[in-house]
Amino acid sequence: MRTLFIIIGFVFAITFTSCATRVVVQPSNVKVIKVAPKHHKIIVIKGKRYYFWNGRYYKKTKRGYVIVKV
Repeated sequence: MRTLFIIIGFVFAITFTSCATRVVVQPSNVKVIKVAPKHHKIIVIKGKRYYFWNGRYYKKTKRGYVIVKV
């Protein structure tokens, strides 16, 4: 009986736990701009904030601003 509980516990632990982690890989051609220029404009599209300057849209990230397609 004890071994049955151990086996059931082991199967339960394997089934309901996950070792998966989130891995985010940035493409190598992404350019990060550290500081937005003074003449940038803040635009809200569908509730999300984008920054616009030089004819491009940027999104703020932890590392800076990156170009996005809107």
